[in-house]
Amino acid sequence: MKKSEIVSAIAARSGLTKKDSEKALNATVDVITDALAAGDRVQLIGFGIFDIKDRPARTGRNPKTKEPIDIPASRSPQFKAGKSLKDAVAK
Repeated sequence: MKKSEIVSAIAARSGLTKKDSEKALNATVDVITDALAAGDRVQLIGFGIFDIKDRPARTGRNPKTKEPIDIPASRSPQFKAGKSLKDAVAK
């Protein structure tokens, strides 16, 4: 499902215009992004949890040359589905 299809579905279910639905979707995504960038956890009960995972620095291998390379530490967003979402998908 593409963003435009999501906007159309939001407009159909909420009675908002497509323009207002797109603003609402963009605002939601921006709020979640800003919260994760600040290191906060975003929990939508029944849907899931957006969180940040810290990955430590490590040594890897270049598959082509087999030489060791240093992989720097990084932060990565992750999502854990809630029970209601898991149950809905399992049906």
